[in-house]
Amino acid sequence: MASPFLVPVALLLRDVPSSIDISLDVPFDEKKEFAPRGRAETDVISDAPLKINVKLQSFSGGLHARGSVEAPWHGICRRCSVEVLGVSKVVVSERFVDERGPGDDDAYLIENDFVDLAPMAHDAIFLDLPLAPLCKEDCKGLCPYCGIDRNEATCECQGPVDPRWATLDNLRFIDFPSDESKEN
Repeated sequence: MASPFLVPVALLLRDVPSSIDISLDVPFDEKKEFAPRGRAETDVISDAPLKINVKLQSFSGGLHARGSVEAPWHGICRRCSVEVLGVSKVVVSERFVDERGPGDDDAYLIENDFVDLAPMAHDAIFLDLPLAPLCKEDCKGLCPYCGIDRNEATCECQGPVDPRWATLDNLRFIDFPSDESKEN
């Protein structure tokens, strides 16, 4: 079975400059190449829909892919440990070349007049995944003493007092009234 990520580009390479619009909606990891990450890591489910919308433009020596790649992800909130769902939408601008020359270390290869959009799409999505997602920007997290979710309830827990600073708890400041009516 041919990969849906393979795009024939022989005509594009022959008729420089020319372009073609590519729109794909395929499973993220159809071949099951990527092992699932640990529960605490942000990941993309292998069957998740991956949307690729790019324009392939030929130039002398290769192709330029411009467009976007989109896939849903899941992870664990770094503050309260609830599951977080999100979508990565990445703007891509990549080059495909026949042979890598000096300065082409980041370019993808054109093989047998086909470009494989899978490595480009996977790289873009994996690099965009949040390392430590939040369920919401103002997440209050878990109480470090009793473990209650501070987004759902409150607790009366207080942290231990550092004895080196305990004497400062007795320090009180007296507010003196300001005499604003003084005029010189």
